[in-house]
Amino acid sequence: MSYARLSGVTHHDPDNAYDSYILFTGADSITRLIDLAGTVVREWPFAGVPPRIIDPALNGGRVGDIGVQLSESGDARGGIYANGTVGQINWAGDTVWEWGSSAPGGAARQNHDWELLPNGNRLLLVTVPRVVPDLGTATVGDQGLFEVDPDGAIVWQWLAGDHLHEFGFTELGWQALRATAARDPEDPWGYLEMNSAKSLGPNTWHAQDPDTIFHPDNIVVSFRKANIVALIDKASGAIAWKLGPYFDAVPGAQHQRISVHKVPRPVDQISGQHNPHMIAPGLPGAGNILVFDNQGGAGYPPASLGIYAGSRVLEIDPATKQIVWQYTAEDSERPPWTFFSSFVSNAQRLPNGNTLITEGMRGRLFQVTSDGAVVWEYHSPYEGYGVAGEPEVRQPRVPGVDRLTLTPLVYRAQSVPFEWIPDLASASADS
Repeated sequence: MSYARLSGVTHHDPDNAYDSYILFTGADSITRLIDLAGTVVREWPFAGVPPRIIDPALNGGRVGDIGVQLSESGDARGGIYANGTVGQINWAGDTVWEWGSSAPGGAARQNHDWELLPNGNRLLLVTVPRVVPDLGTATVGDQGLFEVDPDGAIVWQWLAGDHLHEFGFTELGWQALRATAARDPEDPWGYLEMNSAKSLGPNTWHAQDPDTIFHPDNIVVSFRKANIVALIDKASGAIAWKLGPYFDAVPGAQHQRISVHKVPRPVDQISGQHNPHMIAPGLPGAGNILVFDNQGGAGYPPASLGIYAGSRVLEIDPATKQIVWQYTAEDSERPPWTFFSSFVSNAQRLPNGNTLITEGMRGRLFQVTSDGAVVWEYHSPYEGYGVAGEPEVRQPRVPGVDRLTLTPLVYRAQSVPFEWIPDLASASADS
């Protein structure tokens, strides 16, 4: 059985789109670099969760290096357990760094995020199967962070299960969390589904006040299943700032949440969010937090969601916790449900003020202006099979529930400046 779906570039306004390369891993587990015409200019036979072309400023000036997952762990659960080794490959295809075989348990289990730090170390979001006493006696997929030096030594670590009492759960929330962990301790996405981690880096808040909680080394993270965005104090490991898990709401207001467009306004209920990060200096909105708010089912206990299923991108002032800019489909004069990814996805601010958005579960990448006009749109033509449309889970696990389906899913895309890539004409001639 087959049917037609949108594929490739479906819209391009070159006068208003920000021109760059775009990097993403398709649902076929191949990572590709495309231009805005949709032409594949380079591909790698590896997946990345996410893949990332490395900023030459952090890489000794060398251009074209990419971070990907190099081998699988062999764990049948897949998901957060799937990755055996993670590595860095140069433009010629040589592996210049690899880590995982010396990791605890013999596998990196890197998932959802990673970052090359200015000191040459790598910050990896990882899974550590272990007993978390606050959740019971079963081994669960706890998630956290390892900082790994170039020689592969873990020089700093943070595990979510050690900090649950800082998350602000109510008694009902604790009951729901424990019941969820007990129901399926083998869940291939973990009990919190920690799905991003990004150090703040230099920012206006720290420049104005060196004692602020927004120190460049601190790390903003997301816990999808708990509806929490948090800032980890790198020095102490404590939660220094957070959004969620609960927000004030009037019963019934959830049905209008996706349609409210007045800004600024206080942040209201986020649900299933992905990729919160501080907008870097030099970009419009620098110092604010940009987050893809999926509005997908999540929360302990579950958050109320509205009739008009739709996602939104929020730009949040971290000092006031107010939304100062947002994007929903209605900003493009479309109904709210025409932009919706209940899981995965991300957003990236571009130098001209546009925002690159990954509507991940549909494999749709698009760029909008600050006014919401869509100026570039691309639908990934690359499909693969996965349980519930998740290519990282390839084996049905729950009889009568799990089955494989064909999906175009894209976890996260990256806009890549041209200068981060070798001159393609020269590279072609050299090969």
